[in-house]
Amino acid sequence: MTIVNSLIYNRLPCRGFHALDEIAISKFKATCLAVLERVRRTRQPVRVTRFGTPIAEIVPPPPPLRPEGWVGAMVSTGQVTGDIVGPAGGERDWDVFG
Repeated sequence: MTIVNSLIYNRLPCRGFHALDEIAISKFKATCLAVLERVRRTRQPVRVTRFGTPIAEIVPPPPPLRPEGWVGAMVSTGQVTGDIVGPAGGERDWDVFG
């Protein structure tokens, strides 16, 4: 992380109130993994430039969706067909009685 902290970033206003870090492509190429880790950790995007022209933005992924829980997840998805109280078959269906 010291590599990323030692880099000099230019702060630019972007996307409302957020400041966007800007890094030259040569420095990004040399410290790619550290920059990606910094974006993941801080959740702040970084703009990559070439001769001062923006060519890419490194943005963090959206947070993972958390399921509400498995209890009740299948409510109203099943359908009852046939007799659910009676036996599954007659006496002839069983070899024990035959």
